[in-house]
Amino acid sequence: MTRRVLLWLALCLLPALAAAQAIQPLPFRDRAEEVRFQKLSAELRCPMCQNETLADSNAPIAHDLRRQVFEMIQSGKSDDEIKAYLVDRYSQFVLYKPPVEPSTWLLWFGPAVLLAAGALVVAVQVRRRARQAPAATPANDTEDDW
Repeated sequence: MTRRVLLWLALCLLPALAAAQAIQPLPFRDRAEEVRFQKLSAELRCPMCQNETLADSNAPIAHDLRRQVFEMIQSGKSDDEIKAYLVDRYSQFVLYKPPVEPSTWLLWFGPAVLLAAGALVVAVQVRRRARQAPAATPANDTEDDW
């Protein structure tokens, strides 16, 4: 009988838990404003999740920041003003595409430098092995040497 009670409670609480996880729809004025919100929230990183956009994250802070971005859009702030506010608060880490400046050069150009260095190492190794390969032996004209 205890299992039945627990099962019944679980089934009763399941819809409440699902409703708690649902994202509340925001009352956009028009489709353009909704598209702007979606684009902006896709360009921002969740400070808690780190590898998810603000749009994809289900963390409580992401909910709060989405609501805050929505309110700033409603109040007439530009995308640059919204990003500047979030950067002031959470640093440039909150941007998925940080600006190209001396403090982010390694982030922007590091992978290309590593790729070029790897290609250079491979080219040098291939040339060294080509020089060290023994000279090809002349082909014997007789086939009886087997």
